[in-house]
Amino acid sequence: MSLPAAFVSVIMIWSTTPLAIKWSALGVGFSFAVFARMAIGTMLSILLLLVLRIRFPLHRKAQHSYLASGLSMFGAMALTYWSAQFVSSGMISVMFGLSPLLTSLGAALWLKEEAITLNKLAGMLLGLMGLVLVFQGGLGLGNGAVMGLVALLIAVMMQSFGLVWIKKIGDDSPPLATTLGSLSVALPLFLAAWWIADGHWPASLPERAVAATVYLGMFGSVLGFALYYYMIKHMDTGRIALITLLTPVIALLLGHGFNHEAVLPHVWFGTVFILLGLGMHRWGSAWLRAFRVSRD
Repeated sequence: MSLPAAFVSVIMIWSTTPLAIKWSALGVGFSFAVFARMAIGTMLSILLLLVLRIRFPLHRKAQHSYLASGLSMFGAMALTYWSAQFVSSGMISVMFGLSPLLTSLGAALWLKEEAITLNKLAGMLLGLMGLVLVFQGGLGLGNGAVMGLVALLIAVMMQSFGLVWIKKIGDDSPPLATTLGSLSVALPLFLAAWWIADGHWPASLPERAVAATVYLGMFGSVLGFALYYYMIKHMDTGRIALITLLTPVIALLLGHGFNHEAVLPHVWFGTVFILLGLGMHRWGSAWLRAFRVSRD
């Protein structure tokens, strides 16, 4: 698959993932929902590797990459599913819109890919202002929403710095192999989390929850992550993280249209600031040069 096609596919998958997370936990609980998703993803990854005869490297660098991606996947997804009990699907996507700013900061400090220029700093400040507005919107939804937002912020940090960690390792394993390796690390942790949090098979399995879990297992965990790791190998970290430039708005609209989620004004304003921050962070220098040329 070409990089542009992979880029668009991941945008669509990540835009629908927050709503699917909400639906997958209906009647079954968040811990079982995320464990079932990862179990489906693991089995499908094994099947695809066998059918497509893709190698599964076990050298030291590959193992290090599986460990890094698996741990960040577990931390980010466990906190995201837990927070979905208290916040809307659109809010989840808005919070993950901050990941490019955090990823770029980590890449600048750890990978030395880019310097933290004035426009990048301005973008981070705009993103921080957006985060404050989103939290203000969460205050109107009760204490549970604030706790959910805090958990989401930690999840975003874990995913962002996990991406930088994987990039630092520089493993050249096939993307699908990296997906399976990551799931193999994360799945036992999700099983343990379900056993501790609940440990009981759901009394019923609503059709919507089953459909959402299968969708997440197939597309969110396998196709989405495989394309994600494919882009990590062929694109710089900052550009990969820009996938979240469009997903917050799309996810907010999907949550409002299909799940009747209320979107408070603070959240819309916060989303605008976050997107402006992303734009300033990535294209601020070009905007400034264009402005100077137009004045001259």
